[in-house]
Amino acid sequence: MEQVKHILMDVDTGVDDALALIFAVKSNRLHIEGITTVFGNVDVKQATDNTLRVLELVQPRYEIPVAMGADAPLFRPRRENVTAIHGANGLAGYELPESRQLPVDEKASDFIVRKVREQAHDITLVFTGRLTNLAVALAKDPSIAQKAKLVLMGGAIKVPGNTTPVSEANIHGDPEAAHRVFESGIPIVMVGLDVTSKAKFSQAHYHELMNGFTDEQAELQAFLHHMFTFSFEASERLNEGKYRLMHDPLALAVAENASLVEMEDYYVYIETKGPVSSGATLVDLRHPQTRTNASVCMQVREEEFLQHYIRTVLS
Repeated sequence: MEQVKHILMDVDTGVDDALALIFAVKSNRLHIEGITTVFGNVDVKQATDNTLRVLELVQPRYEIPVAMGADAPLFRPRRENVTAIHGANGLAGYELPESRQLPVDEKASDFIVRKVREQAHDITLVFTGRLTNLAVALAKDPSIAQKAKLVLMGGAIKVPGNTTPVSEANIHGDPEAAHRVFESGIPIVMVGLDVTSKAKFSQAHYHELMNGFTDEQAELQAFLHHMFTFSFEASERLNEGKYRLMHDPLALAVAENASLVEMEDYYVYIETKGPVSSGATLVDLRHPQTRTNASVCMQVREEEFLQHYIRTVLS
């Protein structure tokens, strides 16, 4: 029997994060110790509400506490929300029923510190949004960097950015927080655009997923039908092709099973200045790496991952 991995998720629940949450809750190889929320695709209040509603939809086998976190970057104003990709409410305009669960009465950063202390060396942090909450947690207790691992969705090394020509959205959204996290010493697996841009959930995958649902899963089926239909249309409007890039779900899948990807170890520097370069994840490709701070995912077994996603969601 495969070992269950204990994770703590940090999300800015828009479409991507919702797809990742469903996968994580359904996975029998992941146990979610808690979820913290952050601004990003939407403001933190909306992200928290969306998270609770998605959990209500999926109905986890165990209670998952949710703690609300930062609503702005450490030192700069929050950027506009990305409604073209995530809809006005972050969930492509889909109105899920209100959750019966409320957020816990604890700041996200304090929640992270407490959970890492309680489960030292037996917890993986999986961040699919800005790194603000973790940067604050590390400021409160730098020792947690030696007690946990981090899998993050963010960055780009050898491919263009998706916010500026060189910057990916999650790192660009709070580069100072990302800088502090990458310099903290916490072991990092970076699931960036180098691999997520290859994880294309196509219409064929969508039909396979839709055809696999049972009558008892009708609500989840309707929700995912809306998410993917909206995503295909948004992607087509942006001239990216008719598919959904599975950014956040891939980060969860890597946390579950790192053999899905091939990694290269680098020292990743975070650029914090410049209108174009702010948020860039930079590595020195001229020389062999004498010291490293991150394992960067560079290749993904795309079809194996996508089929695993479909099977897990249908389970």
